[in-house]
Amino acid sequence: MSDSDHLYILWTNADPVTAEKMVFMYAANALKFEWWKQVTIIIWGSTATLTAENASVQSHVKQMLGSGVEFSACKACADELGVTDALQELGIEVIYWGEPLTKLLRERSPLLTV
Repeated sequence: MSDSDHLYILWTNADPVTAEKMVFMYAANALKFEWWKQVTIIIWGSTATLTAENASVQSHVKQMLGSGVEFSACKACADELGVTDALQELGIEVIYWGEPLTKLLRERSPLLTV
């Protein structure tokens, strides 16, 4: 699979409606209808707290993980917000994203920011 088949969604908007009606809806349908072969949602900033504390968001995350959508969270943000353990318990990878994001941008990988 080439990088052009892998969509990254940089999710920074902590509005629950935006999460459900844009980020989650598009990511799930992108795999279901094979618009992309791989989808990774990058949790960054206040979305880490939303994910760690909102039961509805957690339900969506678990469902999407089961359908193949990948989640990864910014470790610096998660640590500073005190939600690293909660995210990991949901099955979300937690890593430092500064360098990988820079690489994605430099390589012009498909990146949707919300």
